[in-house]
Amino acid sequence: MFSQSIGIRTVYVFVFCLAFALTDAPAKQRHCTFRVHAQANPQDTDVFSMSAHATSSGKDITIQKLPWITERDVMAFAPYPAQGGTFGALFQLDEHGRVVLDTLSVERRGGFLFVFINGRMITELQIDKRVSDGKIYIPSGLTAADIELMKKQWRLIGQRKH
Repeated sequence: MFSQSIGIRTVYVFVFCLAFALTDAPAKQRHCTFRVHAQANPQDTDVFSMSAHATSSGKDITIQKLPWITERDVMAFAPYPAQGGTFGALFQLDEHGRVVLDTLSVERRGGFLFVFINGRMITELQIDKRVSDGKIYIPSGLTAADIELMKKQWRLIGQRKH
């Protein structure tokens, strides 16, 4: 009898959480993904890391599977035309993203961060100094379609919140 009531309570809690998650989903629809992964130790297992091909060096690298910074950490961005018909952008992170970037820039100096946008590796950034302003600069590699999706998701730097 007691175990049945625990099972029923568990089901009720699960249904409540699921309903809450589903009602929140349409309000926070994501148009664009933005992921920043850190360089991993090549000896890490497949559980924690994955192989990727670095765009600038052309080498195979190992990166951490879980991103440190995501699209939820981005507050605003500023796109601009770059070389080769692509676009670059400056991303302004929220307070959480700023703290994470600051921590990464101190703890992983000399290593690399890898920026993925909409599932594509856009750039790799070598950490050469502390970054405490919460800004990530992508020099090029974004498409016009990427920029349009970003405009649906984030405000432009300098614009007021809606």
